Amino acid sequence: MNLVDVINQLVEERGLDRNILNSIICEGILAAYQKKYENLELKVDYNKKTGEAEVKVKKIVVPTVEVEDEEISLRKAKNIEASVELDDEIWVPFDGKIGRIETLKAKQVISEKIKSIEYEIVYKSFKDKEGTIVYGVVHRCERSGALVKLGDALAFLPNSLSIPDEKCNVGHPIRAVLKEVLTAPRNESQLVLDRRSPAFLKGLFELEIPEVFEKLVEIKKIVRIAGYKSKVAVVSNDSNIDPVGTCVGIGGARIKPILKEIGGEKIDVIRLTDSISELVRDSLKPAQIDKVEILDKNTVRVWLPEDQRSSAIGKMGQNINLASQITGMDIQLVEVKEAKKEESSKSINLEDI
Repeated sequence: MNLVDVINQLVEERGLDRNILNSIICEGILAAYQKKYENLELKVDYNKKTGEAEVKVKKIVVPTVEVEDEEISLRKAKNIEASVELDDEIWVPFDGKIGRIETLKAKQVISEKIKSIEYEIVYKSFKDKEGTIVYGVVHRCERSGALVKLGDALAFLPNSLSIPDEKCNVGHPIRAVLKEVLTAPRNESQLVLDRRSPAFLKGLFELEIPEVFEKLVEIKKIVRIAGYKSKVAVVSNDSNIDPVGTCVGIGGARIKPILKEIGGEKIDVIRLTDSISELVRDSLKPAQIDKVEILDKNTVRVWLPEDQRSSAIGKMGQNINLASQITGMDIQLVEVKEAKKEESSKSINLEDI
């Protein structure tokens, strides 16, 4: 197989630029010859007609040759270039040979150069998609995460950015946020995926709910504990549109595809309002609240029946933690007994949970 065949194969299989490949192969061959003949001034040109790389050495035109590798007689030089004169420098074909070690050097240089170009192609192809949802197929499952095929490129979804307890199944389609595009591979890939962040959830809302995509309903804030629950604060930019109902849909029809994508993780969609009391009530759902008392700009006291305490707090304090994040308030719970509510109340701080 000559260089034409090699170049054609690389162009077809990897979509690389033919002229750039010509240059890379010549660079690799030159590096090999320079490794062996380091005292000579050499160059390599690609001959498109023959499909071969031509190695040439620079020589000085002299009357009588004394150093064969560096000098050429005027008579021989005239056969190459008729206008040449004594003491001129001329490039002539070099017939020196290289061995296995030099050949390996050429292969190494060519391989590194081609990889560098491929890295640049992937970077340019995906950089504009950073932060958006991408579609792929699980290619391989590893201890540290999953490799996902995005077209011809490989992306890595680390366990730390996966939904907890999510199974890795080779061949299964997958959606994720393209979190980062690297200039060079890490874990076999330049592309880092994410399914755990609020950005992924926001991207799903934009894909599944047209009003969110069109900004008629706007997501103002998302707080999330992946695998457990997320709270999404929304507002409407159209007075005729109910933001919560639009996102949830009749019987939950609109939010169900999102829930399926994230493995049944619960989502509370909350209308963002200027009323701190109303916002805190909604953020603590499914708990039923009796009263919200605003203590200062950062703290509220929430009064609720005794049997609603566990619902407000949630598993390992996660519900109240998310509620505090979405409202930006320190939430203090007060259990209210059936008789003499305030007299028999008990204050519970978020920090104590």
